[in-house]
Amino acid sequence: MLRAFQEFFRLEAAGGILLLVCMATALGLANSPWAESYSAFWHTTITIGVGKWIIAKDLVHWVNDGLMAVFFFVIGLEIKREVLVGELASPRQAALPAAAALGGMVVPASIFLAFNLGGPTANGWGIPMATDIAFALGVLALLGDRVPLSLKVFLAALAIVDDLGAVLVIALFYTAEVSWHMLAAAAAIFGAMVVLNLAGVRRPAFYGVLGALLWVAFLQSGVHPTIAGILAALTIPATARINTGVFRAKSREILDRLETVDVEPNIHPLTGEQQEAVYGLASLVEQVETPLQRLEHALHPWVIFFIMPIFALANAGVTIGSDLGDALVHPVSIGVILGLVVGKLVGVTGFAWLAVTSGIATRPRGMTWRQLIGAAALAGIGFTMSLFIADQAFGTSYLLDYAKIGVLVASLVAGVVGVVILAGGKARS
Repeated sequence: MLRAFQEFFRLEAAGGILLLVCMATALGLANSPWAESYSAFWHTTITIGVGKWIIAKDLVHWVNDGLMAVFFFVIGLEIKREVLVGELASPRQAALPAAAALGGMVVPASIFLAFNLGGPTANGWGIPMATDIAFALGVLALLGDRVPLSLKVFLAALAIVDDLGAVLVIALFYTAEVSWHMLAAAAAIFGAMVVLNLAGVRRPAFYGVLGALLWVAFLQSGVHPTIAGILAALTIPATARINTGVFRAKSREILDRLETVDVEPNIHPLTGEQQEAVYGLASLVEQVETPLQRLEHALHPWVIFFIMPIFALANAGVTIGSDLGDALVHPVSIGVILGLVVGKLVGVTGFAWLAVTSGIATRPRGMTWRQLIGAAALAGIGFTMSLFIADQAFGTSYLLDYAKIGVLVASLVAGVVGVVILAGGKARS
C-alpha cells in the first residue's frame, strides 16, 4: 500500500506541474492576439453518430461531458479502493479525512452564500467546495522532506472524500430538466453492470460497452453524464481470483519449470515450453490483480497527463481586461476567493480538531497541527473540480468568467499560504 501510494503521489505531483503549465498557456492564449482563434477552436462543433442517432457538441463540451466522464470514472475507482483497503477502509481511519472534508465543503459554501444569498448568483455555492488533488499534491512535492508521508496520505484521502461530495452536489443540485424515461434506461444499464459483477464477469470490454451506453443515457436524461463515470466505477469487480499465497506457490512452480528449459540466456523467439510458461505466469498475474486495480493503474496516467491538461486548456482561458478590479469585487469572485482561501482553511482545520478532541478520530503519528493547517490551506486549491462546477452553475453567463477569475486567484493564494505554513519546518504538535 505504501509503494502504491508513493507511485500515486509521484503521478499526481508531476500532473500538478503540467496542469499549471496548461493553465498558464490557456490564460496566455485567451489574452493574446490569437484569443479569437483560441475561442473558435474550442467552440468547433463535432458530430458523432449515424442517421438520426447523433450527438453534436462543441469541442469544449466534448471535453467537459466526455473526457471528464473518464476522469470521474477514475475518481470512482479511487473511492471504491480507498473504502475497501485504503484510508477509508475503517470508520476510525476514515473519520479524520471525512470530518475534514465535510468542514471543507460546508464552511466554503456558507461563505459563498453569505455574499450571494437571495440573488441569481447563489447557484454558485458549490464552486468553492472542491479540492484539486493533483495541484495540492504537486505543491507538497515541491516541499520534499519537509512534509511527512502521513500528511500526503491525509490530504489525498481528504481530496477523495471531497470529490465524492462534489459528485453528489453535481448530481443533486446542478441538474436541469430530467428525462425520466432516459433516467430509467440508465438505471437498467447500471443494473445490468451490477449483474455482470455478481456473475463474476471480469473482462473490462463488457463494462466498457455498457459504460458507454450508460454515459449516453445520462447525457440524454438531463443529469450530467459524468455521473455515469462514478456509477460505472462502482460496478467494476474488486476481488482477485487467487490470493497472494497461491500466486507465489504457482509462480515458483512455473519459474522452476522455466529454468529447466532455459539452456542459456538469449533474445530469440521463445520455444514452445518457454512460451507456455510465460503465458501461465501472465495468467497468474491477471488472476491475483483485481480488475479495479488494473483499470485504475492503466487509466490514471491518461487522466493526469492528458485529460486534466486538456480540461485546463479548454476551461482556464479567461480574458483579463481593464475591468479586472470590478471582477474581483463582484460577489461571485469574492465568495469563491474567500470560500476557497478562508473557508477551506477554517473548515478543514476546525472539523478535524473537533473530530480529534471528541475522540472520533486520531491525528496520524508524525503529523503536527501546523502541518495539518498547511494541508487545510492547500485544500483551497480548487481548480479542476471548481472550474467544472462553475461551468455547471453559470453556463454561458458572464458570471462564469467572474467565477473562473475567483477560482484562479484563490488557487494561487491558497497555494502560497500553504507553502508558507509548511515551509517553516516541523512544528511542535
